[in-house]
Amino acid sequence: MRYPEGGGLTAERRAFREGIRLQAGERFAAGEKTVVIAKDLRVSVRSVERWRRAWREGGIEALRSTGPANSPTVTDAQFSLLEEELGKGPSAHGFEDERWTLVRVQTVSAAGCG
Repeated sequence: MRYPEGGGLTAERRAFREGIRLQAGERFAAGEKTVVIAKDLRVSVRSVERWRRAWREGGIEALRSTGPANSPTVTDAQFSLLEEELGKGPSAHGFEDERWTLVRVQTVSAAGCG
């Protein structure tokens, strides 16, 4: 399956999956067995077990979608600041050479941009 720009599921697909989980939640409340629910909903037993555990701990609300998994964790302002800091180069941040590595970017980000 190809994902839309930015990765993750479309809103329609997230809603569909949420509907399956909510159906499972109704069936948990009715006392149905995990294997029966998995077969009827055409999902793995393992998924139903995971949903049942979430349902026991948080009720039907625990089965609702929490939104896209790839939601940005950095605000636009933080990203702009990080971009500005990276533009200064690695040596401006105390690194001995002019190579940006993932660890160095994470260090700069954690130091005040994130």
